Amino acid sequence: MMTVELFPFVEYWWFYAAFVGFVLFLLALDLGVFHRQAHEVSFREATIWSIVWVALALAFNLLLYRYALWKFAQDARLMSIPGFDPQAAAWQTALEFLTGYIVEKSLSVDNIFVFVLVFSYFAIPAKYQHRILFYGIIGALVFRAIFIALGAVLLQYHWIVVLFGLFLIFTGIKMLFAPDKGIDPSGNPIIKLFRRLFPITPEFHGQSFFVKLNGVWHATPLFIALLFVETSDIIFAVDSVPAIYALTDEPLIVFTSNVFAILGLRAMYFLLAGAVDKFHLLRYGLAAVLIFVGLKMAWLNDFYGGKLPIQWSLGIILAVIVASVGLSLAFPKRRADEA
Repeated sequence: MMTVELFPFVEYWWFYAAFVGFVLFLLALDLGVFHRQAHEVSFREATIWSIVWVALALAFNLLLYRYALWKFAQDARLMSIPGFDPQAAAWQTALEFLTGYIVEKSLSVDNIFVFVLVFSYFAIPAKYQHRILFYGIIGALVFRAIFIALGAVLLQYHWIVVLFGLFLIFTGIKMLFAPDKGIDPSGNPIIKLFRRLFPITPEFHGQSFFVKLNGVWHATPLFIALLFVETSDIIFAVDSVPAIYALTDEPLIVFTSNVFAILGLRAMYFLLAGAVDKFHLLRYGLAAVLIFVGLKMAWLNDFYGGKLPIQWSLGIILAVIVASVGLSLAFPKRRADEA
């Protein structure tokens, strides 16, 4: 099956630029208007924002579908391809975005586990947690863009696609059998290096990341927590970006679905942080998803003539995630296990 690039960067650079501008506007609105003053995010506020971010992602997907339906029919390059159907291609685009968004959103639950542990370790007051996550997400967007661009270049080679697939399978198997364990931010090599190069205050100074004491700039515990959040996201991106490339060959879809999932991560954290232990079986579901997308990259796509139907991928991924969440609620952890 011939692979056709639907959104080549040279033709759609303006789309990327407009999308990034839109995201920056949303972030400025978020921090400059809705969260100008540091405050503890309530469950009600987190619920509202979670609904807003999901609604924005679905609205974008609808607009992307309508635009693709119109644009593909006008594109002489695509219409000259024998058998090309603009309606089928637009529908495929929308399904790939939705599937990528769901996968990234689900894998983000792992980030939430880390956030809970980091904020507990550093005793970050609840009213400052949103500020850390806000700047953490800005950094995550930058690193994801870099990884997605690298993926677009590297994954043109079939052997690299297979290699990434095997890596995802290995990661999924490791997640299945690795025991639960806590984290020790002080053992992070980046934080160790930063401590050697920069003085750190033992106490908080409001919501500041840096403070000047006796003429010398010091980092506060808020910045150390932010540094750990950033390094953790880079590690998670190594799994999540190839996982979405297993579902679509289009960097534009990978980028936009990633960004929308990350934008809603803060709200999802404040929504689920107190109940994250309730979904104790979700990690097995996420492991199964990683194994599936790894198999898709390494074998299933070739077996199905170039690409496993996206409808099948969406159905399998949704079924696995819903089942793991449902089983977690049906068979809650025993108190001894929680202790």
